Amino acid sequence: MRRRGRGAEADARPPGVAYAALDLGTNNCRLLIAEPGETGFRVVDAFSRIVRLGEGLGSTGALAESAIQRSIEALRVCGAKMDHRHVARARLVATEACRSALNGADFINRVFTETGLQLEVVDRRTEAFLAVSGCASLADPASEALLVFDIGGGSTEVACLVGRGVSTMNDPCQSIADWVSLPVGVVTLAERHGGRTVTPAVYRAMVDEVLALLDPFRERVGWAAAREGFHLLGTSGTVTTIAGVHLRLPRYDRRRVDGLWMSDRNVNRVVHHLRRSSFRERAANACIGNDRADLVLAGCAILDALRRCFPAPRLRIADRGLREGILMSMMREDGMLRAATAGRR
Repeated sequence: MRRRGRGAEADARPPGVAYAALDLGTNNCRLLIAEPGETGFRVVDAFSRIVRLGEGLGSTGALAESAIQRSIEALRVCGAKMDHRHVARARLVATEACRSALNGADFINRVFTETGLQLEVVDRRTEAFLAVSGCASLADPASEALLVFDIGGGSTEVACLVGRGVSTMNDPCQSIADWVSLPVGVVTLAERHGGRTVTPAVYRAMVDEVLALLDPFRERVGWAAAREGFHLLGTSGTVTTIAGVHLRLPRYDRRRVDGLWMSDRNVNRVVHHLRRSSFRERAANACIGNDRADLVLAGCAILDALRRCFPAPRLRIADRGLREGILMSMMREDGMLRAATAGRR
């Protein structure tokens, strides 16, 4: 684990005791700590906090001091959790906000100085492939093609996978036929068009913006939508929110959301309901809340653009993604997944 003042101690521990994956995105800071287990890995601790690191980034080009302070405070919590769990190996990644900010490198250095955590700013290809690694196990094994997407705060990663039988034991990224990273996410889109009061015209403008960005990718791999069993597999707060609203959950429940199949008609119904809801009504929904009420319609617009370019009868919801992809990749590299499977024979 790359952490100031603890490198020798961490390197001395045997691999496989505990792994940590941290994802600092444009909107959220998320941590997952896990140990190799019989079904891949067993989560022993987790943390998630909305920090809005990319707030105002689209207009200023730089990370704001208030956003930096919120993020550093969340990262301190993550560091304490990793210390408490005696993490032997970790990968701590930062994505679009740090990639595009003029002061992104300064922020990374400040995080190291103030928390001892060394963040790795990953490129868009790495982000897309890690998202696929984290959720591809939910793909229908009978399908001949699928579209995996991750709607983030500052960017949206999309990958087209071709072939049957994605396995957690092998690298699912080997099935990627093509991929794209769109320079738009829920935070950037909402800040450009407005997220509190979204008129039909504003919503159409958001969809049209994403359609224009998606069009070259559609031209390259639009044929995949005609393959047998083609479906969408989404990992993001947008799709998990839509699932929670669809299920009418009194509060968000990952166990009921992760792996849920939704028909195209049901997705349409939820999006229509959210578009007709006021900001206050969205904020009052237990699966949305005040922190995300101004972002959810931007996410719906990105999802609608994806669905228009790649029509599919069903969407599978994944409450797993980049962090899980990091964990699976590290454990696969260390041979821990094979060891866990061998132990069951």
